Amino acid sequence: MSSQLSSLLTQTIGTFSISTILSAAVTLLICLVVVRVLLKLTRKLLAGSKLDQRVQKYILAGIRLLLYIVTALIVADCLHINMTSLVALLSVGSLGITLAAEDILGNVAGGLVILSSHPFAIGDFVEVSGTSGTVDEISLNHTKLVTPDGLMVMLPNKELASSRMTNYTVLGRRRVTRKITASYDAPTQKVIDALVQAGTMDNVLLTPAPSACVSSYGDSAIAYTLRVWVKTEDYWDVYFALTQRVKDVFDEQGITMTYPHLNVHLDK
Repeated sequence: MSSQLSSLLTQTIGTFSISTILSAAVTLLICLVVVRVLLKLTRKLLAGSKLDQRVQKYILAGIRLLLYIVTALIVADCLHINMTSLVALLSVGSLGITLAAEDILGNVAGGLVILSSHPFAIGDFVEVSGTSGTVDEISLNHTKLVTPDGLMVMLPNKELASSRMTNYTVLGRRRVTRKITASYDAPTQKVIDALVQAGTMDNVLLTPAPSACVSSYGDSAIAYTLRVWVKTEDYWDVYFALTQRVKDVFDEQGITMTYPHLNVHLDK
């Protein structure tokens, strides 16, 4: 195997003359100047675009790599290197690297999609693939979420880019919905008024105003739905405070929260 590789390299490199080396050196200098000019032009074009700074960085790095590869091929041609053998050698190597790094390349592609489309930003509360949390870091390979219970979750960008994702922050507000049951003995309008009163509390938005309605009739109770709107950052505080406040208002109004039960009537 090593002898075959040595033979391939010998056929590829061949022998160089002084004039050939000088010609290649001049070509290299010209190529480097052209690369520098092209990179400077690319930076100006990217700076005027609306692309994320990190996406601009990765695009610039990719163009730089491509230009250097083209420069290497041009210089190799000036040195009369057997390009067929060299390209075959590079193709085999690149194929092996591509197969070994398939998942990594998939995550990189997903990262570029996320950074260019902006489905979420750092600080947003999102839910994806059954995991909810606040976006803490977005890199080219993965995204870090901090869950409400303080866990750090790293999600591959390949999964994020191809999965259904819900962003609870981007619109600036969320709706808190609570399902409440009350006794059949309590007038429905009285319960609705009590729920609206409970929903009118600190950190609850007045537009849209809190609302309540009868949602269904159960075997042991009437089910009501209470809806209030809050700023995204106040969601969990209001969610838990509202649960307690409904019980307090019901106690003040003499409304009973029923539980599953069965009434038995005996006829004599």
